[in-house]
Amino acid sequence: MTAAEIGIVAIGRNEGQRLIDCLASVKSATNDIVYVDSGSTDGSITAAEEIGVLVVGLDLTQPFTAARARNEGFAALKAFRPNVSFVQFIDGDCILVHDWLSKALAFMERRSDVAVVCGRLRERYPTASIYHQVLDLEYSMPTGEAIACGGIALMRVRAFEAVGGFDPRLIAGEEPELCVRLRKFGWKIWRLDEEMAQHDAAMRRFGQWWVRSVRGGHALAEVSRINKGSQFRIWGARETASIVFWGGLAPLLVGLGTLLHPVALCGALIYPLQVCRIAIRQGARSSNSWFYAVFLGIEKFAQMQGLLQFYWRRWRGKTSQLIEYK
Repeated sequence: MTAAEIGIVAIGRNEGQRLIDCLASVKSATNDIVYVDSGSTDGSITAAEEIGVLVVGLDLTQPFTAARARNEGFAALKAFRPNVSFVQFIDGDCILVHDWLSKALAFMERRSDVAVVCGRLRERYPTASIYHQVLDLEYSMPTGEAIACGGIALMRVRAFEAVGGFDPRLIAGEEPELCVRLRKFGWKIWRLDEEMAQHDAAMRRFGQWWVRSVRGGHALAEVSRINKGSQFRIWGARETASIVFWGGLAPLLVGLGTLLHPVALCGALIYPLQVCRIAIRQGARSSNSWFYAVFLGIEKFAQMQGLLQFYWRRWRGKTSQLIEYK
């Protein structure tokens, strides 16, 4: 595989030093790098230009989405490198592990049926906050054939173009939705047991984590609706029912029951029991397992808010608005 056959598309807004670190981490792999900026005011565009990458500024009159940014970055990459065979998508708050691309490309060359390959994502500063620790555990996914990837992944250009790229209307969940369409066409998604990238969530406040979880609930609702009834869907009735039960129905029943008799308050014990179940499933070997279990329980309430926001806006005929946690 030659350097001319792979390109990089990075996206970001106001990432500062993190963007510089991101672009530096991919610069050694290829000179075919596109950075898509979503209205930065911190000098990101100038910094990227000084590094020597092609910069694409999104039209400020159109709604920003990561899907739209990646699509426009890919279009710019194809315009000056039409023969590119693979594209590595990366966010501006991540750095790519130095040997990831060589390992990922070697795998793709062996497996012509694979459209997307991803690897291990880690938090760059896992001890910076409890939220980073929780995210680091969240990234730990089974390796082998998968049903979806995240925003950091290497994609086969032929497959990406065949399905029309990302859906630019989605404010979140665009990667799993893309994977649904790829799998419909017979392509496979693969997760390697290799270090891929390090992410800096820069998450220090509970409010940031809550908004991120709200966005997750919104994404689940929207992507589920788009792929309703499909055998390749990434999320369905089971995931939605779990959010509705834990984030809405269970507390409602406990609250109503308490109005009839105080003993109904004991029903709230299902939450600590659920936390114990999750922690034990994680191994319960460290405090991180328990933190993860607690936050996974709280997350249901935030996801319920995301579900309600999506269906409320849809009922009113409104389009989805970008949900940002930083």
